Amino acid sequence: MMLARVADSLYWIGRYVERAEHFSRLADVMLNATLDRSDAAAQTAYIALSAVGDPDMARASRTYEAARTLVLDRDDPNSVVMSLAHARENARQVRDQITTETWERLNLLYLKVTAETASADFESGSSAFLHDVIADLHLFKGAADATMSHGEGFRFLMLGVYLERAHLIARLLEVCFGDSRGGSVNDRLALMNLLRMGCALEPYLRRYTAEIEPTFILEFLLFDEEFPRSIRFATARIEEYLVGVSRHVQVGGLATPERLAGRLKARLEFADLQELETIGASGLLATVVNECGRIHEAIYDTFVAYSVEMRLPA
Repeated sequence: MMLARVADSLYWIGRYVERAEHFSRLADVMLNATLDRSDAAAQTAYIALSAVGDPDMARASRTYEAARTLVLDRDDPNSVVMSLAHARENARQVRDQITTETWERLNLLYLKVTAETASADFESGSSAFLHDVIADLHLFKGAADATMSHGEGFRFLMLGVYLERAHLIARLLEVCFGDSRGGSVNDRLALMNLLRMGCALEPYLRRYTAEIEPTFILEFLLFDEEFPRSIRFATARIEEYLVGVSRHVQVGGLATPERLAGRLKARLEFADLQELETIGASGLLATVVNECGRIHEAIYDTFVAYSVEMRLPA
């Protein structure tokens, strides 16, 4: 069985890396939306900021500054630069568990976003800067998949990636289609930007062609079992990796992480789209967000903060 501190570090590397990629994409979509000079630009910025817990319309109107803060603010523990700093520190602590290729990719990206020239690089070409960050994060994940043994360590790493992804996509959809908005987003450009935030525009258009409809977006990002950024796909991977790591742990009860993940997976598999159209998606999205939190707590209790007696053979 892997040491608790090692499992914890690998899990958090996955979460921080996925968070950094998601926030980079939000910032990139926000900045590109300003080129349209329409109401959708302000709405896009408001959606992005609300999804990260900052529903400030006045700040959303200052799109460039908001995007720059989202990426380079060292006082915000969730910014891209701080997420990468946390990921790199966790990777340093478990350097013997990850390959040289994986470590080098993460370390080089960390050096890029923390360099003295990072702010100037962002100002001189924010789009290129963000595209490079996202591309390097894809390379990190590719290096991990191609060079790491797909054992316990890899499972904890990917468990962090997919749990973070499910939570972030659910929050994004909750902002757009939850009850708190008082109505769904219906502007076509804003909906297209929502798909871009989920890295889903091209796969969505291949499925639904030019029909940019809230119902179809919900169906795709919630229930599609083949798109890797849908919540259903993510929860299936969460359950898969939890089953893999739980083979080494003797834990009973109804709140084990794999049981919670399996229940959420089943909830999404058997959800009724027609029912969502009638009563709205707010309840299901809130369930996803809450269950992701419960799964996280169960992972911590089971694999990190466990008692010695729980691991001793009977």
